[in-house]
Amino acid sequence: MKRLVGEHVEFLRQYRQRFETTGAIAPSSRFLARALTRPIERHRGPVRVLEVGPGTGAVTRRIVRLLKPDDALDLVELNPSFVNVLRRRFADDPHYRRVADRATVHQCPIQEFRSDVPYDYIVCGLPFNNFPPPLVREIFEVLFRLLTPTGVLSYFEYMYMRPLRKLVSNSAGRRRLSELEVVLQEYQRTHGILRDWVFVNLPPAWVHHLQVRDA
Repeated sequence: MKRLVGEHVEFLRQYRQRFETTGAIAPSSRFLARALTRPIERHRGPVRVLEVGPGTGAVTRRIVRLLKPDDALDLVELNPSFVNVLRRRFADDPHYRRVADRATVHQCPIQEFRSDVPYDYIVCGLPFNNFPPPLVREIFEVLFRLLTPTGVLSYFEYMYMRPLRKLVSNSAGRRRLSELEVVLQEYQRTHGILRDWVFVNLPPAWVHHLQVRDA
């Protein structure tokens, strides 16, 4: 209970200070974490997993429980406060410590992250609704380059958030959100293989699972 309270307090603090890159007022629920990691549940190792924008580790907690002895995990987080939280978890939390020798936390934008070996699963928690459309397209292209040909990229977005934000945005904001909608729908249409609905989350969310495949 103490850990959960501390996690929510830290998330709220970073939301106030860094809204553009945090984008949520609370960590992901276990139901959202389960939906995001659904493809990983069925894996037969060894596999490589990349989590992008893990925050305080709400989804990471689910990932580390699913990792098998020969699996590897990389986490890319830009926020230094969240990086510190994650590194403490791998040092102190028994569930995280179990895979600490096969997990690495990287502090950098995903565009600057480099890996010589692609990933079988990528779980992305970045707040795309806060980003300009060209940046979102750039991030997706980076993620697909990091994914194996048969790998799965999973990300989420809050239900009906863009229409609601359009109602309170100025003309420039509405234009950005409309352009963003086009970009996201393009990737969902071209690469989408499954969508999950998660109502038990704050706010409720859709989870999109994408794969590299021909248009």
